[in-house]
This record gives sequence, structure tokens and C-alpha cells, in this order.
Amino acid sequence: MSAPDGDGSFRSGFACFVGRPNAGKSTLTNALVGTKVAITSSRPQTTRTVVRGIVHRPDGQLVLVDTPGLHRPRTLLGERLNDLVLSTWSEVDVVAVCFPADERIGPGDRFIVNELTKVRRTIKVAVATKTDLVTPERLAEHLLAIAELGRATDTEWAEIVPVSATGGEQVDLLADLLLALLPEGPALYPDGELTDTPEEAIVADLVREAALEGVRDELPHSIAVVVEEMRLRPDRPEDKPLLDVHANVFVERESQKGIIIGHKGSRLREIGSAARGQIEAMLGTPVYLDLRVKVAKDWQRDPRQLRRLGF
Repeated sequence: MSAPDGDGSFRSGFACFVGRPNAGKSTLTNALVGTKVAITSSRPQTTRTVVRGIVHRPDGQLVLVDTPGLHRPRTLLGERLNDLVLSTWSEVDVVAVCFPADERIGPGDRFIVNELTKVRRTIKVAVATKTDLVTPERLAEHLLAIAELGRATDTEWAEIVPVSATGGEQVDLLADLLLALLPEGPALYPDGELTDTPEEAIVADLVREAALEGVRDELPHSIAVVVEEMRLRPDRPEDKPLLDVHANVFVERESQKGIIIGHKGSRLREIGSAARGQIEAMLGTPVYLDLRVKVAKDWQRDPRQLRRLGF
């Protein structure tokens, strides 16, 4: 698989996107991989697990680690998500910090970059995301502000790269730059494999993504999804398979259960329909999706419930 690059070497390794919640990290991961491996949403804190997306190239293999947004935690779940981010940073070859161009650099960005200075050996890259949402003048200001933040925090940026993941602008350039920063080495994953995240985890994320759309602002942090069972229906002919997926959508309060279910089940049917379409597109198999909504009282603050829900 290794037609080498100009200097005759094949490079492979891990790069990690970090940034404030909703900085465009998952959208960028999906754009680089070329397919959906990380869920995206207009809601902050969509990502809760580390997702690996794998970019295969003739000159190397770039493994992208997508992490939850680093934030000042208010719950035990928040603390655990932050611990996950910090442990990931020290294990990858390159950390790429995402700064959305449509927002000014603020205390949250400084907090992240200051935390990143504790990780000495990892190469740091700055990525200006969502460049399609701003004027060239505003983008120029943003790039200068990123450079200044590096100086102020004694952080050496190996590169500062503006990209638009939705528009596809400079995504290939970013892949080139990240790959060039990786060590020489053989491919880490088989050709054609796009993620090492278990299918059940991706299906749970797709259901949660569908549940997040259009609900009240306080709900996103309160929704967790667990796939209880996922298997091909045994009595179907091989040319007409059907995948049975049974999943529970957990919320923290009875009132939230009503919001997710909706009037006479209308909202839950919408969630099921949207999620089923995404799961079928990802797995290439018709799906029967059975969703149940359950209450796990204050699960974000309860260690026992967090374990049960996979955190």
C-alpha cells in the first residue's frame, strides 16, 4: 500500500483535534476521512467518546483522534470528559487546536492552550475552522490573534492553517501538513478501514445525534444512548438482510422523557426515522430500530450510573 512520498518514506501516526465545545472538530474529522465517523450537531458537547478516523494515503496513514470539547466541568461527567482529553494529548504525535473563525479568541481558548503547554513533547498545530463564515479581513485578524495567543502562552505552533470543513477548502492541505509531522513507520490499520470505533458505539452516537436536534437547550447534556442489542434477523434470506437494533435513550428526569417522546410519540418517531436513515447509510443494511426512553435520575453526577452508561 505504500507508494512513498518525495523523500521515499511512509509516515504513520496519531493526530488529535481539540478545542472548545462546538469548534468544528468532528466536522473536520469527517471531512478528512471522507465519511461520517464522528457525530456533529449545532449543540456544544456532542462528542463524548474518543473516535478514531483513519485517512489512507499512498505516502502515509493519518489516524485522527476526535475528543470531547475541553471545558470547565460542572458535573462528574464533565470531569471525566476533561480527563479523557488530557490523557489523549500525551499519547498522540500531533495536537491540532481548533479556533472557530466566527468567534473571537476568548478565555476558553486560553484555558485550553495553557493546559496544552503541560504536554511538552507533542507537536502543536493551530487550525482556524469555519473560515467560510467570515470575510477575508476577519480571517486575517483571527490568524493574527492565534499567533499572538501562541506567543502569550509560550506555545510554538508548527503550523497555523485556515480551513473550511463544510466547504472542503484547504482540507487536503491540512492532511498534507499533519502527515508531514508524523514519524516514519508502517501502516497501523488495514487498507480500507475508516474507524476502529465499535459499530454499536457509532449507532448509539447516531441515535443521540438525532435526539439532540431541535430539543430544548438544557437537554443535550442529559441524553445518553445505550445499544442493548444489535443483530441480523435470523429468518431473513441473505439477499434481503434486516438488522435489528434495540436501544435505550436515557434522560435524567421524567419531564425530559416527555420532551423526547413528544405528543403521542411524534418526536420519538422523528428521532427514530432520522437515526435509522443514518445507520442504514453507514452500515449499508436495512435497519429495524426500536427505541425506548428511560429515566436514569441525575446520571451525570452519579458514579454508578455513569459506569452503567459507559463513562
